[in-house]
Amino acid sequence: MSNHTTSVARALAVLILGALAVSACKDGSARPSASVGGSAATTAPSAIAAPAGEAIALEIVTAGLTSPVDVTTAGDGSGRIFVVEQGGTIRVVANGALDPAPFLDISDRLTSGGEQGLLGLAFHPDYPTDPRLFVDYTNKAGATVIASFTLDPATPGRADPDTELILLTIDQPYPNHNGGALAFGGDGMLYIGMGDGGSGGDPQGNGQRLDTLLGKILRIDVGDAGATAEAPYVIPPTNPFVDTAGALPEIWLRGLRNPWRMRFDDATGDLWIGDVGQGDWEEIDVIRAGTDGQDLGWNIMEGTHCFRALVCDQAGLTLPIAEYDHGSGCSVVGGVVARSDTVPGIHDRYLFADYCSGNVWTLDPAGDGLREPDLILSSGRNISAIGLAEDGTVLLTDLGGGQLLRVVSAP
Repeated sequence: MSNHTTSVARALAVLILGALAVSACKDGSARPSASVGGSAATTAPSAIAAPAGEAIALEIVTAGLTSPVDVTTAGDGSGRIFVVEQGGTIRVVANGALDPAPFLDISDRLTSGGEQGLLGLAFHPDYPTDPRLFVDYTNKAGATVIASFTLDPATPGRADPDTELILLTIDQPYPNHNGGALAFGGDGMLYIGMGDGGSGGDPQGNGQRLDTLLGKILRIDVGDAGATAEAPYVIPPTNPFVDTAGALPEIWLRGLRNPWRMRFDDATGDLWIGDVGQGDWEEIDVIRAGTDGQDLGWNIMEGTHCFRALVCDQAGLTLPIAEYDHGSGCSVVGGVVARSDTVPGIHDRYLFADYCSGNVWTLDPAGDGLREPDLILSSGRNISAIGLAEDGTVLLTDLGGGQLLRVVSAP
């Protein structure tokens, strides 16, 4: 199998609609199958002691979801959990119950399947005073759309699909590597994760180019609710490339392949990114608060390893803080720093996972330099997103099983 074909096959495994059957990895090993549904019970297929000496397990919060790919909260004190379904709907889970009616349904305006669909959600930091939520989706033409919606005053607790304001439309040369992560930083700016445009090996060199938004983390100021179609956002004057000739001013970081989930650690302001690898290495990157403009290396590097060359120039590159090879998985899912002490085994640890193997790891978020993550759970699930509830509980979504899960101490 060619490198291009293998890359596309691997990448498409990241987001697959419906029940997932066992398929072959690059090395011929079996990927886990996902069952639809399941009982509301605590499951720990292979719990492994965490560094603090306590093992963790996963407990089902609710089932009945369809291809969940992101999970977040509105930060409004309601305790509600919002789950993004790839097909174009946002669902609400309140007190463990799944609301049968969607919070937002935009399935009529997007393309879904493979790595396309409704991929990301972030609420304005002042929600609901500022009643906007922001989404990342793939439109009918296959382009990435970043748009805002507002609450429907006629239907409390729902967003109005007719209030869409498109901030950005970014053409995609291929259907894979769309990124999709959205996050607000402590500076109030909206950060947008963009993949390199797809295919395999970044054939257009988008990760390193500054004249394209692909393969980047973008940073924009969405202002207040008075944004208009003519001025939907402002370029922050402190963005690192605003004065660089030929560079697009929205760019905040470059050198990414396919950032799948990024989250800020509210305690430190650090940004944690899971960047899906090509054929050999998956990586976790961290951008420390107060820094910007970094080059994370793709497609010069894959993880800490030269890509396509025995020797490569690494000058000026910011290398991962953790990596793992494809003997442990094949598609990283960026996670969260767990600051709640309700599960002592992961307190003050960064927790992330792999979609294909279902493995869950933690690492110490303090300090720089490459370190070995600690494997704490082999879940056997197709983990697609990791987020935090308002009380600090770590939440995960199981794409194939259609479930929302939470991390608990192993019984």
